Amino acid sequence: MMQSDDMMVFDRALVRRRRDRAAPGLAGHNFLFEHVAAMLADRLLDVTRRFPVALDLGCHDGAMARALAGADGILAGRVDTLVQADLSPALARSAAANGGPTLACDEELLPFGEGTLDLVLSNLSLHWINDLPGALVQIRQALRPDGLFLAAMLGAGTLAELRTALVEAETELIGGASPRLSPFADLRDAAGLLQRAGFALPVADAETVTVSYENAFRLIADLRGMGETNAGLNRNPATPPRAFWPTVAARYAERFAEPDGRIPASFEVLFLAGWSPHDSQQKPRPRGSASRSLAEALGTVERPVRQ
Repeated sequence: MMQSDDMMVFDRALVRRRRDRAAPGLAGHNFLFEHVAAMLADRLLDVTRRFPVALDLGCHDGAMARALAGADGILAGRVDTLVQADLSPALARSAAANGGPTLACDEELLPFGEGTLDLVLSNLSLHWINDLPGALVQIRQALRPDGLFLAAMLGAGTLAELRTALVEAETELIGGASPRLSPFADLRDAAGLLQRAGFALPVADAETVTVSYENAFRLIADLRGMGETNAGLNRNPATPPRAFWPTVAARYAERFAEPDGRIPASFEVLFLAGWSPHDSQQKPRPRGSASRSLAEALGTVERPVRQ
């Protein structure tokens, strides 16, 4: 699938290399993947059906598989086969320890035939995709009719505190700011993408996960350990001044430190859900088919608009 230049936001090869590098030590930094995987599993509990073939797209080291296996046993037997896939071959090998088929593949070029999957899950991976509309279309096409797509991705409010500290430090030391963090989608855009991709009954909502750190250096170490540092094509390749990161840490603490001296880091998580269209699904009634007016339902008086 060809991509236009305006869709090229991330260096996907760099994303893969950073995930490969993070793989050996990911267990010491994967708390956010584990936490959000549990949140996705909890949402799946509301869907009372069995999924013969499911895909965990962007599986990292298998947090989603572990969450499905845990889930207090309620989800046991609901997913017959879970295929784990990640852009990073090293992470795919790590996920293989959970059992089941595992492969390395690019989320932008899915190697699955049309109508072959019953469920597609994705845990904090879609925010690194360049052509997200195209990827969502591929996911919808890979689902069987009435198949479910359930995903979590980082949203625009993620790392707002760090973003502020970076801008202030760079402005102070260099006289201007450059992109130091990757861009993230906002909730309204994410909801619109589900509709554009052809999903039925699309739902999008957001929750903020706040993590407490001793200082900004510990936060940055976690981001590197997760393979989640900036991979934007517009990132500044120049080495910052030696005083840059200490200044970032100082500004972060000055602006956001709690009374105990620790700093918060916000991760806005966007949850997306949609179904592959099927005739059995609920559909909006035809325009003009209502038997009662909105005024009657609200117990008010309908007044004509003055021309």
